[in-house]
Order: sequence, then C-alpha cells, then structure tokens
Amino acid sequence: METTSAPRGRNPRGQGARLREDIVAATLRLLDELGDDQALSLRAVARELGIAATSVYIHFADRDALVLATLERAHHDLTRAVDEAEEEQADPVGRLRARVLLLGLWVQRHPGLYKVMHESTLNQRASMEFKQVLADRTTAAVRRCMDAGLAPSDDDPALVSLDLRTAVHGAVSMRVNQPDAHWPPFEEQVDRFLRKLVGVRLD
Repeated sequence: METTSAPRGRNPRGQGARLREDIVAATLRLLDELGDDQALSLRAVARELGIAATSVYIHFADRDALVLATLERAHHDLTRAVDEAEEEQADPVGRLRARVLLLGLWVQRHPGLYKVMHESTLNQRASMEFKQVLADRTTAAVRRCMDAGLAPSDDDPALVSLDLRTAVHGAVSMRVNQPDAHWPPFEEQVDRFLRKLVGVRLD
C-alpha cells in the first residue's frame, strides 16, 4: 500500500528559499531512484514532502526546470567532492587519478542521477552548461601533468582530456547499464586510460 508523508507546515515568511532547497533535495532522491526524468512528476515530489503540488509550481515552472535545477545541484556537489579528492594528493598524476576515481565512485552511489544527467532526453532539449566546469578542471589537471613533465606535452591538453573523459564516461555508463557483466576493477581501467591516453607513468 502506498504511503504518504505527513503534511508539512507552512514555511514562515522569508523561508521560501528553504522550501525550494527541500524540493530540490526531494527531487534528487526521486531521480536517483527512478533513473528517468520522464518518470518524475511534480505531484510525486510534492507528495514526498507532504506539500501541495502548487507549492512546487511556485518555484519551478515545469518538470524540466525542476530537473535542470536538481542536476545542477548534483553536479555542483560532485565537482566539490572531486576537487576535495584531488586536494588530498600531492603530485599532479595522483591528483588527476583521484579526480577520475571519485567520478567512478559517485556513479556507483548514484547511478540513477548519472543516467538522467548524461543519458536522458533532457540533454537533447536543454543546455547543461554547468557540466563544462568539471570538464575544464579535468583539462587543467591534465595540463598540470604535462607542465610537470609527467606526461607528453606535444598534445593539446584539451583533446587529451576529452579522450580521457570519453573513455571514463563510456566505462561508467556501461557499468550502470550492464551491472551484471563481469567488469574488471574500475581502478585498473582508470590506470590503463591514464597510461594510454594521457601518457603518464604509474608506480
């Protein structure tokens, strides 16, 4: 039998921003469970919070607007986590490797969000320029390896970064969509990508 959340009290005046954050947080949970933005409804989000559907429309014009805001939040959180993982490493190669491994760990934890962020039809209908931030920071990490003499510097770091990100996204996407296949450890794949595509040496 379907259960519903207890009715939520009205936010005090001036706390509309708090409700907006709660709506995004609830949408994050639902998208991660569904793995499909088309299966999401604003009524389901409202039911999750115990509020009226009209309260969702006050903050978001439609489902696409809500999903985009939610994906931007998820990507912001992912970028921060990747940056923190990078900062724990001292050398440029270790920092680049940490970035890529954290992405794989995040996808393992949030396969539904990953599918919506990168494989949904929303990608064809709306711009997700916020995803460029993570791409640019990966390029910067590749460039640091080159500048330190730890990777060949005769290639364009942006192109090397693109090759690396293409390989990594392919690997994580296949793991999400074919979870029962016999995959090698993700760390081993990442190390092969780093050696073959970036040209770094790993001890």
